[in-house]
Amino acid sequence: MSKWHISNNIRTLRFNHDEMTQQQLADKAGVTRQTIVAIEKGNYSPSLELAFRIARVFDLTLEEIFTFEEN
Repeated sequence: MSKWHISNNIRTLRFNHDEMTQQQLADKAGVTRQTIVAIEKGNYSPSLELAFRIARVFDLTLEEIFTFEEN
């Protein structure tokens, strides 16, 4: 059975948005900084709700931030 992985480009997006800190993104998305760290590292896949909240912070679609790929 295939395994799937969700990757993201949040770190790059933060840098390109006036070097937004993890804490600033966390505050805007309504989560802790540690949650953002875990998502960026790929250690945690966000809920659909959180993924949409992060996308709204950057004014992008989910597909522009997250990639769902087979390992």
